[in-house]
Amino acid sequence: CFSLCLCLLFPLLVLSLLDKIISFSNIDTEFHDVLSNERTSDYMREHNQLAGWSSDENEWNEKLYPVWKKEDPRWKNSWKGGHVQAILTSDSPALVGSTITFVVDLVFPRCQKEDVSGNIVYEKNCRNDTGPSPDLYVYNWSEEGGWGNGPNEHHHHVFPDGKPFPHHPEWKRWNFVYVFHTLGQYLQKLGRGSARVSINTANVTLGPQLMEVIVYRRHRHVYIPIAKVKDVYVVTDHVPVFVTMYQKNDRNLSDETFLRDLPIMFNVLIHDPSHFLNESAIYYKWNFGDNTGLFVSNNPTLNHTYVLNGTFSLNLTVQAAVPGPCPSPSPKPPEPTSPLSTYLKSHRSNSPAPAGDNALELRATPDEACHINRYGYFRATITIVDGILEVSIIQMTDVLRPEPQPDRSLMDFVVTCQGITPTEVCTIVSDPTCQITYHTVCDPVDVDMGDTCLLTVRRAFGGSGTYCMNLTLGDNTSLALTSTLVSVPTRDPASPSRMANGAMVSVGCLAIFVTVITLFVYNCGLG
Repeated sequence: CFSLCLCLLFPLLVLSLLDKIISFSNIDTEFHDVLSNERTSDYMREHNQLAGWSSDENEWNEKLYPVWKKEDPRWKNSWKGGHVQAILTSDSPALVGSTITFVVDLVFPRCQKEDVSGNIVYEKNCRNDTGPSPDLYVYNWSEEGGWGNGPNEHHHHVFPDGKPFPHHPEWKRWNFVYVFHTLGQYLQKLGRGSARVSINTANVTLGPQLMEVIVYRRHRHVYIPIAKVKDVYVVTDHVPVFVTMYQKNDRNLSDETFLRDLPIMFNVLIHDPSHFLNESAIYYKWNFGDNTGLFVSNNPTLNHTYVLNGTFSLNLTVQAAVPGPCPSPSPKPPEPTSPLSTYLKSHRSNSPAPAGDNALELRATPDEACHINRYGYFRATITIVDGILEVSIIQMTDVLRPEPQPDRSLMDFVVTCQGITPTEVCTIVSDPTCQITYHTVCDPVDVDMGDTCLLTVRRAFGGSGTYCMNLTLGDNTSLALTSTLVSVPTRDPASPSRMANGAMVSVGCLAIFVTVITLFVYNCGLG
């Protein structure tokens, strides 16, 4: 009897075991299996909920959207004529509460591009390694069919989770399916050669996060994976701040070395591509590290002059009052129930409340505006040194030669400067509009000037006429510039004495003219 029961039960046990094996082998593929090797906890998924996104624990339709591992050889044939590269970018870092935008751009193989109909075509007159293609189309999806309105034409018009495609006017020209994945959630989009997605970061955990994207192309009634890409983005509770520094005569703006006694212009740039801070009151608190105190301004640009040499620590704090939710009102303490308090309560109920009686009670009125202060910080160590502060041409003289040369004239320029002694002098001679350069000459300054910066610069000009000349004095850290118009007089070889007298008169008048021009340029520069 026992043997008979065993014989009867054995087939049932075998069938049960087979059923378990089959069930195990038919486990549904989920989104996180396709898009990431890590499973996001339910807590993280719940506390980072993104509007319009779905849980990556949903099932993935592997029949319509096949899943290939990284080493799968089918990737080599996923695109005709080469490999498609997906480039993922974002406007990270993002201040928590702002919107961050991700953009995926597809880079097609050489000589391929997307046309206005969404098809992939070969570029004209473009040769790749195999020569020009005799075909016009790489993929002619317009003629492929499968986007009709017949009763059997809609079963494949769905995303990997089974949701139908949105049927907007241009949807039949969008032949790529993009699946974005982050924080245990996914978003599906139809697109062309580029796709854009924005998310609000109000519920996103602070710190670096990972965004992954997989792209499929249309292939008759199924979809073929063509590219995967991932990138790290950052959500922060600090205002992203950058500062640019500019100073006149500073030779190298990137070495954070500046000149004494000349103003430095500091310009604060806040990274806010979604304009989240447009309605915020922003204040800038500067400490320049030179014992001049704290400067507070609502202007992102500020000038400051260091009057001592040395190394200084610059500190900037940016405060932004960001609109935010108001705190819950504090509970009111229970009222006393003594006979006296009952009498007072009854008496006050018939009397007008005095001003300020409700001051201790927090109320959320419809027009109440509350703010959250967010801060950004910038620190830098800057070095202040002596430099060339100003340069001026105070005199121009025509150099007379024993044998006049009509096609070559020499002029001496007396130059003075403020600051330290330069080590180099350069001139650029151009046409009167200062647009077309004729020649550039640089010479070392090896004359010991002592405490007075005064030198003579001799330059040659190609005949008479009016020239624009830029003159610079420089050393390792500074470069001072001045410009002037130079009028070279016409020479008469038959009358040397007349030429000399005429030249002296012209130079005298020109010196006055150049002084006026120099003062005008200098004043414009200060303005």
